[in-house]
Amino acid sequence: MKKAFLLKAIAGFAVALLISTVSFAQKKAPLSPRDSTSGVVHGAHISINYGAPSVRNRKIYGGLVPFDKTWRAGANEATTFTTDKNVTIGGKTLPAGKYSVFATPGQKEWKIIFNSQLGEWGIKNNGDANDDPAKDVVVATVTPKSVPMTERMKYTVTKTGFDLVWETTAVSVTVK
Repeated sequence: MKKAFLLKAIAGFAVALLISTVSFAQKKAPLSPRDSTSGVVHGAHISINYGAPSVRNRKIYGGLVPFDKTWRAGANEATTFTTDKNVTIGGKTLPAGKYSVFATPGQKEWKIIFNSQLGEWGIKNNGDANDDPAKDVVVATVTPKSVPMTERMKYTVTKTGFDLVWETTAVSVTVK
């Protein structure tokens, strides 16, 4: 009797170990991992937190990300921009705080949108950006430029603001 119980216990332990090993082995790296960047621009500490998607053989601008339609400027959760001081973007004051960032890409110009609504997923169920225009604090117009291929989307804080680079396009946003 003790022998049968011991064999059942060992078998149960082996099955549990096998199941847990298989379930942990199945976890894959996310396709659009979270990333962040930060730095000081004209005395203001800024940080940007975003989901970083990859091109993965897709046409990005004018394809996956349509022209002239608001986009979440990253993947998954809405991208956020935080500043510890008031800054000027596009000639408009953005008060110190945390904001969601959206973009409306165009072939000749983009709109970069800083929105006061926080904590939302970047898109609605229908695929539209989760931007509430009534809560837009600053909307700046910037000009895209062609750059060498960048597989994974990235934001970079520069001495004059920040850059958003993905695929073969970059936009620079001046922060004063």
